[in-house]
Amino acid sequence: MQRSLIDDMLTLNPESHTPLVSQIVDGYRRLIGDQTLKPGAKLPSIRAFAAAHGVSVFTVVEAYDRLVAQGWVVSRATAGFFIKRRPGDVVAGREPVAQDLRFDARWYLKQIFENRNLPLKAGCGWMPNDWLFEEGVRRSLRQLAGDGGELGGYGLPHGHMALRILIAESLAEHQINVSSDNVLLTQGSSQALDLAARRSVKPGDVVLVDDPGYPNLMFMLRFLGARLVGVPRTPTGYDLPALEALIAEHRPRVFFTQPRLQSPTNSVAPLAQLFRVLQLAEAHDIQLVENDIYADLDPQARPSLASLDQLKRVVYVGSYSKTISPNVRVGFVVASSDVLDELAQLKMVSGLTSSDLTERIVFGALTEGRWRKHLKSLRDRLAQSHAVVSQRLLDLGFELFHEPKAGMYLWARHPDITDGAELSRLAVPEGIMLGPGQLFLVEQRPTGWLRFNVAFSDDPRLTDFLARQIAQQAQSAAA
Repeated sequence: MQRSLIDDMLTLNPESHTPLVSQIVDGYRRLIGDQTLKPGAKLPSIRAFAAAHGVSVFTVVEAYDRLVAQGWVVSRATAGFFIKRRPGDVVAGREPVAQDLRFDARWYLKQIFENRNLPLKAGCGWMPNDWLFEEGVRRSLRQLAGDGGELGGYGLPHGHMALRILIAESLAEHQINVSSDNVLLTQGSSQALDLAARRSVKPGDVVLVDDPGYPNLMFMLRFLGARLVGVPRTPTGYDLPALEALIAEHRPRVFFTQPRLQSPTNSVAPLAQLFRVLQLAEAHDIQLVENDIYADLDPQARPSLASLDQLKRVVYVGSYSKTISPNVRVGFVVASSDVLDELAQLKMVSGLTSSDLTERIVFGALTEGRWRKHLKSLRDRLAQSHAVVSQRLLDLGFELFHEPKAGMYLWARHPDITDGAELSRLAVPEGIMLGPGQLFLVEQRPTGWLRFNVAFSDDPRLTDFLARQIAQQAQSAAA
């Protein structure tokens, strides 16, 4: 490819201690700041820049992403990257606040449920109906209808006793030693996380969350007035040096985290990292809230923060929405007795009791004899879908963040796709729901990362759509 004038203005030093991404960002900022590059000027395409400077396309993608996030550059769909026109001069030494008016994550989250009937739900957060334990739910309903039991009234504040006992017994198999008195049933894991947040977070508190992470949790914490600080996820779990630095700088009160099969990255934190997180939490008096809703999807027996800590500092959250049915809305939170009493009081204040009827339905489904067979079948189907979907994405040129061949998701990006939100808009008219990466970032910015739910992503129509969009982006970038 022919070098452009802009390519000649930038010199990269691969021997420098400064990362190449930072060299590209700093170089462009210097050229823009001294007016060498004027507003409206077009940057070289990602592939052209990579070829001209002998660097990876992913290095250029990351650099361009940062320039967009910092407000120096604007990305225009199918046209490329341009120096941004700004109303005023940038104050020296201060980066402008990034604003992407085309993408509102709260609006998009609402659209996910309004568009849940789209034929291809590659970006959704639930299982296909025929993958769930509908048979077990129907048998449990028939049993409830035939046993003459009471269907009216309220449930117990802590939830249906038989289900709480069963949960405590199942947790003991995972080395979390609790009694039913340590289990509080909730309306899904969302209520469990909300209770934990309302107990521990006050306006102005610094709260750590996984980055990328769970958007509903981020909205919930911001609504409570928390100041969110993202802990970077890596393909092998946590970025521990970054976590230690963030704790030293911000002195957080709580860390909401998902060590196992994390959404959206599907990464898994190993035992050594869990020990270190607990050490840091103890040394700095940090409450840990462990969201382990994908535990039943994991074919491997792994330790959890709760199993290592035995609820001294950890509040543990689980759910049956991913394995039985999201419609029954049954989750649970497990904590030490004093913490659980506070959580139960908050539950009563906000919504009295949870539904005894749905809790009895779940208990019946778990005890009717086919539950373990269902879980094995579900894990096998997910493993098969991982193999198919990951290979198709790799064949299209995607980079996979992590692939444990378990859980629900793949976190992936393509060098020719720089704005997942724009791609998602293009997908809707074709009946496809995607999961743009912006939705999952603590500090939202345009990014090419996408979350794929493997249970919905093995349809050839999705592959065809992605292939067409990649070809169009590559053609536009090369123009």
